[in-house]
Amino acid sequence: MARSDSIQLDSFELSMGEIKDADLDALHALSLSVGWPHRAEDWQIVRELGRGIVAHDAIGRVLGSAMLFDFAPDFSIFGMVITSPRLQMLGTGRWMMEHIIAQSGSRALGLNATRSAKRLYESFGFRAEKIVYQCNGEAVQPPAVPLPSGASLRLIEETDLTEIATLDLAAYGADRRPVFARLLTVSKGVALIRDGKIAAFSLCRRFGRGHVIGPVVASRDEDAIAVTRPHVADHAGSFLRLDTRQQNGAFPQFLMQSGLPIYDTVTSMSLRRNWLRGDGNPPTDGLPLTYGLVSQALG
Repeated sequence: MARSDSIQLDSFELSMGEIKDADLDALHALSLSVGWPHRAEDWQIVRELGRGIVAHDAIGRVLGSAMLFDFAPDFSIFGMVITSPRLQMLGTGRWMMEHIIAQSGSRALGLNATRSAKRLYESFGFRAEKIVYQCNGEAVQPPAVPLPSGASLRLIEETDLTEIATLDLAAYGADRRPVFARLLTVSKGVALIRDGKIAAFSLCRRFGRGHVIGPVVASRDEDAIAVTRPHVADHAGSFLRLDTRQQNGAFPQFLMQSGLPIYDTVTSMSLRRNWLRGDGNPPTDGLPLTYGLVSQALG
């Protein structure tokens, strides 16, 4: 059956539009309506990095959104899926899902599902892989920890783009160089240097109610802690957030000690093939791992 670019839901007649053409303030109002913390500036960044659709009514109000972030010819992340509360039980989400999955072609898809949306994604064939722990709160001065043996820290510079994107590729499985090129313009980054090369790194930027640390890429807990700690210290006394799939080991313990307890969870899900490696425990294979997500939308 052909997908319609308009639909009648209760008293609402909705039409489909391109997210790049949507009013930024209208998108911000949509995310506020469901309690998401995104600022207009946060919306602008994701719009620059992805493509997507909006559902709007006859007078132009944006009542739904969905985005794709194409990180490889055969892989995309699905995110920023929002339905206005007044339409959540009327099929708006399913209608947008049908359109955005069609736009993905044959690409494998990954997403991070809220509890309320998980069943909808399952109905399209998405399978759960791992839990993401949203850790946030008023940061406190982090515990003192020694630097890993043979390592040093320095700030990330724009000239480090290729090296950090390559490290992220090994951890994430897709080339997100455009993401890092954009994030470096708004982030402070910390790199751990070992044998003259970047062995771990982290970025921290303004987001929502305060700041978010992400991504954090490292091959061991002690390295992840080393590149995360400076950001926690910088923002002690302020709202800070980090999203991680690590559930055991020294890294989540460090987050707790830094004033960032688990606030909520979402579920990483995939369609057509798995997209994550590791099991949420400290890595043992020496390969880089994503300790902290860029965001729930971008993975």
